[in-house]
Amino acid sequence: MNRSAIAVALLGLTACGAFSNYQSSVGPRYAGDLRSSPGAVPSATPAALRVVTYNLQYARHIDRAIHVLKSRTGLRGADIIALQEMDAPGTQRVAEALGMAYVYYPVGIHPKTGRDLGNAILSRWPIVEDEKLVLPHLGRMRHARRIATAATILIGDAAVRVYSVHLGTPTDIGPGKRRDQVRTVMADAARYPRVVVAGDLNSRGVGKEFSAVGFLWPTEHNPFTTAFFNWDHIFFKGFASPDSARTGVVRDTLRTSDHDPVWAVALLPTVPAR
Repeated sequence: MNRSAIAVALLGLTACGAFSNYQSSVGPRYAGDLRSSPGAVPSATPAALRVVTYNLQYARHIDRAIHVLKSRTGLRGADIIALQEMDAPGTQRVAEALGMAYVYYPVGIHPKTGRDLGNAILSRWPIVEDEKLVLPHLGRMRHARRIATAATILIGDAAVRVYSVHLGTPTDIGPGKRRDQVRTVMADAARYPRVVVAGDLNSRGVGKEFSAVGFLWPTEHNPFTTAFFNWDHIFFKGFASPDSARTGVVRDTLRTSDHDPVWAVALLPTVPAR
C-alpha cells in the first residue's frame, strides 16, 4: 500500500460517531480584543504582513502551542494567525498570551472530544467585521459540515479580508467537492481588493484554484506539513510578492499537533489615507 493510501486509511479510522453540526449560519460566535490598547488604530500601515496558519489538532496542547508561536523563527511577531481545530477557551488563551484581537466560530461538536471544533482568526490589528461562511457538502462518514471563519481587519489604512479555512478530508469528500468549497471562499473574497486565505486544505492540488484567479501562492512548494502531505497553505490577493520566497514550515512544535505551522510574508501596497 502506498503512503497516500495509508494516510487515507488512517483518517478513516478516526471517523467514528456522528458530528454534531451547529445549524445557525451566524453562530455560535466568540470574539474579543485582547491587544494592549483595544480599539486603537495605529497610524502607519506596515510594509509587510506576516501570516501564520496552524492546525492545533483539537486544541489539546494550548500552552505548548503558545510557546511555539512566541518563540519560533517565522512565527513570532505574526500580524495574523489562522487557527484550525480550535475551541473557544483555547482560542481566547492564545489571543490573550499574544496580545491579539480574535474571532472564533465553531462548526459543531466533535464526537471524539465532546468539545467544539472550528476555525479562528487572531490579529494584531482591529477586527472590524466577521462572518461564519458555510461551505458546501457534508462529510460522507460523520456528516460533518465545513466552514471558513472570515474577518475584515483594518491594517493601518488598508482593509484586509482574511479567511481561516479547513476543507473536507479525503475520506469526507472527493476532489471536486473540495474545489466547490474553495470556490465558495473565492466567491466571497471577490468582493474585497486585499485578501488572505490561510488554513488546512486537506489537499495541495486544490490550491491551483486560487492561483488560477491571480492569488499569490507562496507556500506551493513548501515541504510536507503533515506526515505525508503539504496540506497547509497561505494565499494572498492584492499584495506584492517579496523579491525572494518568504515562507516556511516550522518543525519543532513540541508535539502540539499532527500538522506543522506554516508562515508566509507578503508586501502590503501603500494605500491612500482615508
